[in-house]
Amino acid sequence: MSNIGFTQGMMDMEITGRKQMRDIYYVKKKIGDLIKESHVPEDLIHSKNTLEWLLELKADADNALKIAALGHDIERAMEGRKVKRKDYRSYDEFKDAHALNSARIMAEIMEECEMPEDLADDVFFLVRHHERGGTERANLLKAADTISFFHVNLPHYFMREGEEETKRRCMWGLRKLPVNLKKVVAGFDYQNQEIAAIVKSCTDLHPTNYLLNKAPH
Repeated sequence: MSNIGFTQGMMDMEITGRKQMRDIYYVKKKIGDLIKESHVPEDLIHSKNTLEWLLELKADADNALKIAALGHDIERAMEGRKVKRKDYRSYDEFKDAHALNSARIMAEIMEECEMPEDLADDVFFLVRHHERGGTERANLLKAADTISFFHVNLPHYFMREGEEETKRRCMWGLRKLPVNLKKVVAGFDYQNQEIAAIVKSCTDLHPTNYLLNKAPH
């Protein structure tokens, strides 16, 4: 390859890279703008906090993981499209439907922003599996999402759902974390002493306790 051809090739790669970074910026902005409209007050901070925890767990997380962290719950922000708990027999089925719905919405956003197909497919997979995990990267997203629930969502959940439902939700969430990350949750300092007591009781419980196998209603 001549020097001119090599230089042109490098310039084309740089232009392509800049375009993709610009497009990723618009994807993130689109996600943020949609989540701002959510009727769930903690959704926006949870989106950003999940990304923060993802980067805490994996500082060099790739773009697909970072986009998925921001948009994993996006369907909750869309009143006309979000799934409803009452329409599913179990909490696990409801959360699975939530993940699929969010993945489909993210696919639409990626297409609208003209993102590469392989990146869009990767984001779809990660969001689709953010509740259950199953691969190393999906497990990272699941963990970041779960830790963030305890970090920023829990006080809001407690105010809406009350003590018993919050206990069930905490046990359901802890079931998704490995022991080392359960210790992270156990170390959170809650101003509300009722919430602190709930988390302590849940993290102290033996894994065979009946609550561990009882999902929220």
